[in-house]
Amino acid sequence: MTELAITQMDIPPGFIDLGMGNPDIEVLPLELIRQAAETHFATGDRRSLQYGLEQGDSYFRSALADFLTTNYGTQVDPSLLFVTTGASSALDLLCTLYTRPGDLIFVEEPSYFLALRIFKDHGLRVTPIPMDDNGMDLDALGAKLTEFRPKFIYTIPTFQNPSGLTLSQARREKLVEWAQRYNFLVVADEVYHFLPYTQTPPQAFAGFAEDVEQVISVNSFSKILAPGLRLGWIQAHGAVIERLAGSGLLDSGGGMNPFTSALARRVIESGGLEKNIASLRVEYGSRLNALDAALHQHLPAAEYSLPQGGFFFWVHLPGVDTAVLRRKAREFKVDLRQGALFSSRKGKQDYMRLGFCFYGPKALEEGVKRLRDCAGK
Repeated sequence: MTELAITQMDIPPGFIDLGMGNPDIEVLPLELIRQAAETHFATGDRRSLQYGLEQGDSYFRSALADFLTTNYGTQVDPSLLFVTTGASSALDLLCTLYTRPGDLIFVEEPSYFLALRIFKDHGLRVTPIPMDDNGMDLDALGAKLTEFRPKFIYTIPTFQNPSGLTLSQARREKLVEWAQRYNFLVVADEVYHFLPYTQTPPQAFAGFAEDVEQVISVNSFSKILAPGLRLGWIQAHGAVIERLAGSGLLDSGGGMNPFTSALARRVIESGGLEKNIASLRVEYGSRLNALDAALHQHLPAAEYSLPQGGFFFWVHLPGVDTAVLRRKAREFKVDLRQGALFSSRKGKQDYMRLGFCFYGPKALEEGVKRLRDCAGK
């Protein structure tokens, strides 16, 4: 009997997809989720099977606020959290409520290619802002702001996808100041904030969001627990939360994912989320080092800054069109993501994104060897 498809992944046998941005299925905490489900079902509480509160399960938001308070080091108000089905659905909802087709937004260059897809679906005009070693280049942003007023700026401020760069604390504060002065939104996608390996990140934008209406922090359990839960949250000012919860989508269908919210609450309350994140940091940190070593040994022409957290290496191959390389690479049973995918102007053609979280050290090294063999042809 042919096995039917369940996941988004479609990797042929013997193939190594170094471009993959998914967590390794072997590190997904099946037992932790099973225990959480057993604990929840043992209560006999059926309310999580009903249409949910528009803002999200209050018990879950309270548990999440406790987790965030511990990890951010500042008090988080559960009334200023809004439950989503992940970061992508949060971006889609924010675009629906805060933009109209033809509106202008700014994004980092490079930026997450699937976010660019969402913005395209909403008919938004995208202007790229270049990055340097400290994240978004605020001199370039300042020059743009003298001419244009975006509806929002989309940033992945910590261990950015794909570059791995982190926006400095000083630049975060300046960006918040400008957002208030010029009245645009900062939509901060902070899904990698809890995955540092060698560098403690600056203050999350979530720390500004509760007091500054122009700042919206988006986050998710996909990277720190399991993407199949389809669960995330927005942390924002009360006026933003009210607008989100009052949308027609929520009025009709109720709050997002009340059942998985109930399971995640049990995971948090058991201490399982903290333990899982600690385990991921060790495992992914080891894999990061393995990919770094493999690139140094087998692809010495590769230029990159060693990421301090997150999922990705952003690799520069001077003079190489990585879209062409990707087509050739498939003949060697290896894959990557070409740099142009991450550019709103189809630039970055001599860059590629490599991920280190989907494979163990041996497969990472073998994948780099295959890239070496491909590049040498």
